[in-house]
Amino acid sequence: MRGREQVAAVCYRLRNRKIEFLLVQTRGGRWTFPKGSAEPGLTHAQAAALEAFEEAGVHGRMEEASFAHYTRRKGGAEVVVNAHLCEVLWLGPPQEANRNPSWFPTEKAKRKLREDRNGTDASEFSRVVDRALTRIQKQRRLFPVTIDAMQKVQFTLDRPKSSTAGKGPYLIRRKDHSGR
Repeated sequence: MRGREQVAAVCYRLRNRKIEFLLVQTRGGRWTFPKGSAEPGLTHAQAAALEAFEEAGVHGRMEEASFAHYTRRKGGAEVVVNAHLCEVLWLGPPQEANRNPSWFPTEKAKRKLREDRNGTDASEFSRVVDRALTRIQKQRRLFPVTIDAMQKVQFTLDRPKSSTAGKGPYLIRRKDHSGR
């Protein structure tokens, strides 16, 4: 059986010169990155941005290219998750209830992601956090004030006026480096 593909937003912020990661809880109580299925008509980065917005209320800058992949087994099928790095600019209220978006320092995020998971899944999540950390640190050395706008897409998600409160569809608006 052919595997399925999902996207994840590995959301981070700098606080007191330290990197923190934003995790959400699944309905089963596990901590994870905001993630979901790739949406038809959206790039993987746009789909990851939509998941981050719906599950955690994230507004930020999402990298277009995936920086890591990890696999999981769900319902007997292998699911490949494409992870996109997202610098969180601000949080609004999440669209999905009971997700409990929470910030964690790097090592605590890794511990939360390992809880109630087998060795392979736990090490996959730790590897993703380590790769994200390395990438963020490298970007900060190269671009100490701003991140290269060519590598990231800034997004805002808006609900059209005709939609009912709390329901999609959402519009993903790209902003270029000039803020348009």
